[in-house]
Amino acid sequence: MGSTLEHETIWQKFGIPRLKGNGKFVSASLIDSLGTGLIMAFTVVYFVRTTDVSLTAVGAAMTVARLLALPTSMVVGPLIDRFSARRTAAWGNLVSVPGYLGFLLAESVWQIVVVVFLVQVGHTTYWTSSSGLVVLASAEERRTTMFGFMNALRNTAMGVGGALAAFAFTLGENMALHAIVLGNACTYVLAATLLYLWKPVRHGDEAEVTDAAPDDRVAEAATGAAAESPATKAPAAKAGYATVLSDVSYVFLIGVNVTLVFGQMLIKVLLAIYIVEVLKLPAWTAGALIMVNAVQVSLTQTLVSKRSEGSRMTRSIMLAAVLNAAAFGLFAALYVAPDTVTYVGLFVAMIVFTLGEVIAFPAAETLSVSMAPDRIRGRYLATYQLSWTVPEIAAPALLTFLLARGETLPMLFLCALSLVALPLLLALERRARTTTSDTPTTSDTSTNSTTTRMGESV
Repeated sequence: MGSTLEHETIWQKFGIPRLKGNGKFVSASLIDSLGTGLIMAFTVVYFVRTTDVSLTAVGAAMTVARLLALPTSMVVGPLIDRFSARRTAAWGNLVSVPGYLGFLLAESVWQIVVVVFLVQVGHTTYWTSSSGLVVLASAEERRTTMFGFMNALRNTAMGVGGALAAFAFTLGENMALHAIVLGNACTYVLAATLLYLWKPVRHGDEAEVTDAAPDDRVAEAATGAAAESPATKAPAAKAGYATVLSDVSYVFLIGVNVTLVFGQMLIKVLLAIYIVEVLKLPAWTAGALIMVNAVQVSLTQTLVSKRSEGSRMTRSIMLAAVLNAAAFGLFAALYVAPDTVTYVGLFVAMIVFTLGEVIAFPAAETLSVSMAPDRIRGRYLATYQLSWTVPEIAAPALLTFLLARGETLPMLFLCALSLVALPLLLALERRARTTTSDTPTTSDTSTNSTTTRMGESV
């Protein structure tokens, strides 16, 4: 480790990982995120402006499509285990292509459901596989840095994509909408091609797991419970989703991520309506805060992830949960503050919230892949993906329901939910310590040493 650090370049010191051999992977992720940014804010607008379907019906059709696509990650998990994360992610991008091309032909509610369903299946397939791609692209001790770098890259690319789409509207609305959709389809074809052509390099003594059968190692950043879970004892052919759910430590981690993802719905669902309807401030304030979030993530994510490397991931997430709770508490308190204080307080709250974001997610993603036994990692990651999909589906209805019954209730709910992560993380640590101390000294040497390292790193 010491010799590695001595030869770090200035880029690595700022959290930019070595990308040798991973250029196609990074380019594919960049293109994928650029395409997502292009269309993300304009899907509803597209169908409202290019069809005779009402706004309400468009929204209902998109909700139905996403609900139908909810089981996708559970189907994708076994595909990752059998065919590798690289191939499965590429297939996900290809599935999105006919979905986006179908946008050009959709004219009725059922057609909107079909094309949005295809796009959602493609997106879910890619994102379920994406953590596995980071495992292929980086050594175990560098995963947190790679996760941070990829998060910063995706945020920046999505922002650029959104800006390009907004610029396209200045050239004429109808032409812009069709150009965005066609451009998006092309980007996903290109991203899939790059993933197919990418050949991950070996890291140290690790075998390349892209096309080979998964082995029995469990990474050291996880908890010891994963090493002795039924997944590591059962033959791969018999290990399924019941095995994942019987891994109590991993279930705790999924619960923690649910609290984090619900917090992220602040920006996607709550922020604009809270500022405009509750605080009675102009809409540009929400736009400015979202810009602060995007810039802060882009500028600080890699450095924060680099500094977190080697730390106990559970403690990093605890810090992030406390920061999130403090930010939501401040958002709620601003309801009774004078306008001058409110403006300043909103930006302070957003900075604190974003700091929690850049600390939490690389650490949580590192744990999610490290706690998953290699032989059925796909099923583990598919289950973990539900901790993203379910909150994203449930949050709009739940947060607006709370808002209708109390103007600060959504912020107070998110504050309390953030604190729920703390006992879950403490329980995760206790299980790691217990498993480490109980590991028999007569068992297989590699399993014992892995268990001990995992307990120490949590």
